[in-house]
Amino acid sequence: MAGRTRMPRHPLYDGARGFHEVPHPAPLRHGPPLPPHPATLEEELLIQRGEIHRLHAENRHLVDDHMPLHRELMGLKDEMHSLSELIRKLRAEKDAHLRDLIDRGLKLEAELHAVEPLRTEILQLRSEAQKLNALKQEMTTQIQGIKQDINRLKAENQQIPAMRVDLEDLHQEFVRARTAFEYEKKANMEQVEHKQAMEKNLVAMAREVEKLRAELIGSDTRALRPGGSGYGTLKGSPDMGYPGAFADAYDGDKGFYGANSWGNHEKRGPPRH
Repeated sequence: MAGRTRMPRHPLYDGARGFHEVPHPAPLRHGPPLPPHPATLEEELLIQRGEIHRLHAENRHLVDDHMPLHRELMGLKDEMHSLSELIRKLRAEKDAHLRDLIDRGLKLEAELHAVEPLRTEILQLRSEAQKLNALKQEMTTQIQGIKQDINRLKAENQQIPAMRVDLEDLHQEFVRARTAFEYEKKANMEQVEHKQAMEKNLVAMAREVEKLRAELIGSDTRALRPGGSGYGTLKGSPDMGYPGAFADAYDGDKGFYGANSWGNHEKRGPPRH
């Protein structure tokens, strides 16, 4: 009961005005303090009960609000944990990717150093390719010239059959001319041999004539001697004794064997084919 006379130490809640401090009564100078009025105590109890109900309702509201927030907080914590794991994983992947890039860069640098001789070789190959292109153009020009020559030769080859016919005619004519030449040559050789034999015979006959003439002269001389008889009574002259003995044989127009001694050879001519 003693506590009923005491004033509350916490602020009082006044509906529309909210919380406010309860004024402390002024201390009495003479005698003990007066107890509070029962109505005041009842009012204070009602106020405290209302405050308790309000706090209980607010607490319930806070609990109701706290549960979703708690669930959301737990979800955020899980999400933060997942994000942390993801960040750690991404960092690990990033580090691995960076290391991979660094390794690739080192490998590429090494390959570039190794490819440097190939670059020189490629430049040489390009130079050779340019030379080959120039040679190709030159060969193309030569091939075009060769094609033109081939076309010209083809045109000339088309004339070969006619040329062969002409050549065959010329060959036949040459054979005929050669045959005639051989015949004439053989005939001339026979004539030369015959002439040489005739000359030899003429020389021998001339010697024989001289010998006979000398004998005739000797015979005529013996016949002219006194008491001798000879051949002078026949012709009267040694030169006239045989004036025509060899006249026909030495006739320049008729020859040694008569007028037709060369006639057969002159009229024969080359053989006919």
